[in-house]
Amino acid sequence: MARRQAEARTGKRLSSGTGTLSEVAKTASVSEMTVSRVLRGKTNVSQKTRTRVLDAVKTLGYVPNRLAGALASAKSMQLAVVIPSLRNIVFPELLAGVTDALDSAGYQAVIGVSEYDLEREAKLVTAMISWRPAGIVITNAYHHPDVVSLLTATPAPVVEVMELTRNPIDMCVGLNHRKAGAVTATRLLDKGYRRFAYLGCDLETDLAASKRFKGFVETVRQGGGAMIAKLTVDEASSVGLGRKHMADLLAQSSQIEAVYTSNDAVASGALMYCLAKGIAVPQSVAIASFSGLELGQSMPLPLTTVRSPRYRMGRLSAKRILDRLNGKKTPRVTDAGFEFVEGATT
Repeated sequence: MARRQAEARTGKRLSSGTGTLSEVAKTASVSEMTVSRVLRGKTNVSQKTRTRVLDAVKTLGYVPNRLAGALASAKSMQLAVVIPSLRNIVFPELLAGVTDALDSAGYQAVIGVSEYDLEREAKLVTAMISWRPAGIVITNAYHHPDVVSLLTATPAPVVEVMELTRNPIDMCVGLNHRKAGAVTATRLLDKGYRRFAYLGCDLETDLAASKRFKGFVETVRQGGGAMIAKLTVDEASSVGLGRKHMADLLAQSSQIEAVYTSNDAVASGALMYCLAKGIAVPQSVAIASFSGLELGQSMPLPLTTVRSPRYRMGRLSAKRILDRLNGKKTPRVTDAGFEFVEGATT
């Protein structure tokens, strides 16, 4: 019925997916400019008109030619997003925040995965910039020199996300990882722990984890404690890493009172090992971590950890870019904060 009505309005017989911008405008009884505004997510259109246009788009099967539009206006409706991994749940949560913010504005995210490889990150950024994205979101604050040069030169807004830095390339939205490690150490020291160990991925690969480790170690030493064991593994962070290597860590010293891990996935594996071997947590050994994953809080003993606002950081990053594109003034540095979670493992 809707299609027959559209055919009556336009005077043409329409086949699925062949609608044009002009036909959408005629069907909705608006100008082509109004249709364009609605499809680009502009807010200066009434809800009644917006609904009428979107109904016409659906009826006619109209699909905007984004490439043609970009070439004609020299404006892209895509944001480049570079993350280090899809295997770690924290990054899909970050992406959810980015895409949720973009959807209502008519932009799409184009995603690249660096696998924690700075050379690969440089190739990704080079390729993405060649498509002239409207903005760029890139994780962390340390990059290949070529990436810094490219992002400094691009006219598109750039947001470094998940870490704070005093001198971002353009803007940054993140948290202070060194402080997160320090807060965790302070809480453990306050509980009376003095002999600590660390378990996690390679600190030269995961630079955010390295910052947390430094903050943790520094605070432990200032508080009269000591790091008596450390085991880092050149593997991606995972539950399997924690479960497999917890035994090797504990074998380094019988005096370990508390284990700090690189993230909740590793901590969950370490806790599974202890539960399987009958090692009492936290009575025999405590476990503390970082991330605030649902996995860690769903364990038989909820993890003591620091919760990072991953979704919020993603959403704020996209919002900063959208605000800049709309001519609004944006803060250079945004501290998204974090929350210490007192679990049952300390």
